[in-house]
Amino acid sequence: MTLTALTLLLIFQCLGEGAAQLLGLPVPGPVIGMLFLLLSFLAYPRLADLMEATSWGILQHLSLLFVPAGVGVMAAAGQLQGDLAAIVVALVVSTVLAIAVGALVTQAAIKRLSRPADEELR
Repeated sequence: MTLTALTLLLIFQCLGEGAAQLLGLPVPGPVIGMLFLLLSFLAYPRLADLMEATSWGILQHLSLLFVPAGVGVMAAAGQLQGDLAAIVVALVVSTVLAIAVGALVTQAAIKRLSRPADEELR
């Protein structure tokens, strides 16, 4: 992991937070920051190469970020019992929608990437 790549990740997160606050967008700042980072990758492909090793290092330890959330859920379990049905419905519906959207996006990407080069020019 390089300090440069970590710094760039934090800079893009801060840029996204700033854009969300300044523009009053209902989208979380880190999501906007990721979009800025994606645009930077498209404009400067070498930037993606620079950040690849650090990104994989972070992803390998991503499960550690879920520990505090799990502890919080367990600590608030008593308060959540009254809303258990709504929580279960929300979890099931959001999971099904996420899988469906992921499948549709993957299917569209496969179709787009498997097109011959001459069809893309039309």
